[in-house]
Amino acid sequence: MDLFDIKGPKFLKNMSITELEQLSSDIRHFLIEKLSRTGGHIGPNLGVVELTIALHKEFDSPKDKFLWDVGHQSYVHKILTGRACEFDTLRQFKGLCGFPKRNESEHDVWETGHSSTSLSAAMGMVVARDIKGTKEHIIPIIGDGALTGGMALEALNHIGHEKKDMIVILNDNEMSIAPNVGALHNVLAHLRTAGKYNWVKDELEQLLKKVPAVGGKLAATAERIKDSLKYLLVSGVFFEELGFTYLGPIDGHSFENLFENLEYAKKTKGPVILHVITKKGKGYKPAETDTIGTWHGTGPYKIETGDFVKPVNTPPAWSAVISETVRKIARYDDRIVAITPAMPVGSKLEGFAKEFPERMYDVGIAEQHATTMAAGLATQNMKPFLAIYSTFLQRAYDQVLHDICRQNLNVFLGIDRSGLVGADGETHQGVFDIAFLRHIPNMVLMMPKDENEGQHMVNTAFSYNEGPIALRYARGNGLGVKMDEELKLIPIGSWEVLKEGNDAVILTFGTTIPMALEAASILAQDDISVKVVNARFIKPLDTDILHQIFAANIPILTIEESVLQGGFGSAVLEFAHDHHYQHSIIDRMGIPDEFIEHGNVNELLKEIGMTTEDVIKRIQKLAPKKQKRA
Repeated sequence: MDLFDIKGPKFLKNMSITELEQLSSDIRHFLIEKLSRTGGHIGPNLGVVELTIALHKEFDSPKDKFLWDVGHQSYVHKILTGRACEFDTLRQFKGLCGFPKRNESEHDVWETGHSSTSLSAAMGMVVARDIKGTKEHIIPIIGDGALTGGMALEALNHIGHEKKDMIVILNDNEMSIAPNVGALHNVLAHLRTAGKYNWVKDELEQLLKKVPAVGGKLAATAERIKDSLKYLLVSGVFFEELGFTYLGPIDGHSFENLFENLEYAKKTKGPVILHVITKKGKGYKPAETDTIGTWHGTGPYKIETGDFVKPVNTPPAWSAVISETVRKIARYDDRIVAITPAMPVGSKLEGFAKEFPERMYDVGIAEQHATTMAAGLATQNMKPFLAIYSTFLQRAYDQVLHDICRQNLNVFLGIDRSGLVGADGETHQGVFDIAFLRHIPNMVLMMPKDENEGQHMVNTAFSYNEGPIALRYARGNGLGVKMDEELKLIPIGSWEVLKEGNDAVILTFGTTIPMALEAASILAQDDISVKVVNARFIKPLDTDILHQIFAANIPILTIEESVLQGGFGSAVLEFAHDHHYQHSIIDRMGIPDEFIEHGNVNELLKEIGMTTEDVIKRIQKLAPKKQKRA
């Protein structure tokens, strides 16, 4: 059928299994073709085609509510709810979001981008349903990787205690982004080989009912037999002990198995876990055979070969520059330990892991645990490097504050994907870390202007022994500058004047420095002399340079690819206030008080007024063009 004709999922109700299998094939071909041009989360979506179709056939969305944990596997759901015609704009500026979006469709009832939230949200919806006395089904769909998140385990504990009706779909493809790790992963591995425990248990119960009761002895014996069978067939009975009815594991690509078990789940009282085994990337060989997470989310690719379409002769990725410098220093310092919460590939730590397997820990989707584990290492005079995306560090705020900074421990935070990240949108923009780290005592926060300064900052971080230190670095590639062979130390809190000027000064750092230098160069043609300062330490500030600037009484423009509230510009304003520079002119440029949606970074910067042209206009207002002498 033509997927563009789909307006909603009701058409599925009367389709045969043969027709549904053809629809599955059509959807896979559609995704492979569309995502080859736009990029996106191809692996997760190819794996849930039959599951998504079965859910929409068995239930009635949006009355029945699907909560897609993480949300990067919601493309099939979007197609079945009438959005196929928008896939040419997927993850592009003003286009179709790559995650569920409530204002995009009534069928998107929960917005996600971070993992492990669906169960808690579903519990809230179940409580609301029961208070209102309605009868809709609440169905969170959570992956085996997301299930390791602490929040998911907290929710399982509460849901099992309350015994409310809920159907949890456990989509088990043995991977999140990278291969899963941890004891819970091993529990699921045992369950995958356990067979249909619940069906056997029911058959036993029916058999026992036919046996005439002889006092209470046989009944007690029967219960013991059932319990023994449970422990025999399902190693650990993890979910049953939590209060869930466990169904599965079943083949998530078999419509017969899916319909049979979904019908059973609908009739079962209390919380149910339906354990579904799927193949990530199913239907496209390069994605199917991926074992390290390369095909979890991609840019454009060539369908025939699976080769990614990438520009040639590009500078190294920021993640690679930082992780390889960590690896270099680790050869001479055996106290260095690398930790990542499920992002070894994204953080480019594969080389470190290969060379130092005993000093590399991927803890799974467990940001809080990773952060406090780093703190524990630091108490033992080790040198932990925690590689974590800015957006995921948000999930470990209390651990940074309470466990690392309060104890003033020597933990090195590598904050990857700082600033705007583009296509993944508002759930992934790394624009809040300055605001939520800058106010914490003992924290040092820095960001380099280029890769060379970046490697020296890594060296500086490992040499710093007075408490926690964080290094921000952007998504994407560096500038391609020449790298020093010998690593250097950068004095903590020191800034660098990149261009002298007398009429105004720009204070900025990281990715916005090229913009500032270009603006200053253009302004010089109009006889406006602008000083540009690499404010590479966001905390502590370089007070010597600041006193010089304020004493000169020239206008200041701060620029940051982060939120203005509580950001770097706010720190400069606080400095002016605390040192009574009340007559100084200070303007700030940064991310406004709103969530920035998906799109190309340059388009996003233009949308919010952060371009070279915007810098020029700001400076022209702060320091008007001088009148030339006759």
